[in-house]
Amino acid sequence: MHLKAIACQVFTRELEHILARSSHSIDLELIPMGLHTLGVAMRPQLQQRIDAADSLGYDAILLGHALCGRGAEGLRAGRTQLILPRAHDCIGVLMGDRHRYADYFENHPDVYYRSPGWVEFQTPDLKLQPAFASQQNPLGEQNTLEEFIAKYGEDNGSYLYEQFSGFRRNYSGLTYISTGIVSDDASRAQAQAEAVKESWAFEEVAGSLSLLNRLINGPWDTADFLVVPPGATIHASLGDSSVDAL
Repeated sequence: MHLKAIACQVFTRELEHILARSSHSIDLELIPMGLHTLGVAMRPQLQQRIDAADSLGYDAILLGHALCGRGAEGLRAGRTQLILPRAHDCIGVLMGDRHRYADYFENHPDVYYRSPGWVEFQTPDLKLQPAFASQQNPLGEQNTLEEFIAKYGEDNGSYLYEQFSGFRRNYSGLTYISTGIVSDDASRAQAQAEAVKESWAFEEVAGSLSLLNRLINGPWDTADFLVVPPGATIHASLGDSSVDAL
């Protein structure tokens, strides 16, 4: 099959591993990880890429995204079917099962997550992406105290930094999702260092490439994937399915 994959940068290394072993012809386009912070505002950027690929003769357009703050809601298939994992966010995809993530979250509601992709790409430079420039939030969590002070002055900068970094106080732990790729050891070490810096408990869970592997290679069973037929639109679902197509 000739496929187009439009995927979040957080899955870069996992997808490289899978694509190197796939029998399909796949064109991969990666979207900066920071796009997910825009929520529904990321939708036009994704739709633009879907529309650009629609006339190129692909058998399917694979979305390496979850619902992601409803950012994928409203995406429309043109003449080419869209395939999307049934998951609320990338954590469920990285764990290989949205139900497994739901069970883990129920017992760990106050943890921050990292994975190889989160560690490597957590500070994407959206300034290098003209399509995202107008949407960029200059006060994201990646700004340092020094950057705030340089831009807003000592008092205002210190206050703004406290407001935008204060969310971290709501967490008590950091969970690292190990996906078994080449950069796993280095990424784990960085995640552990972050946990120490924030005085968070550190825990590691085994991730799974199952959903990503099936997204690329099939089968696209309806239990774990939404197949959006030509002309249909993705909608969020309040039920177990996470997403539906209308």
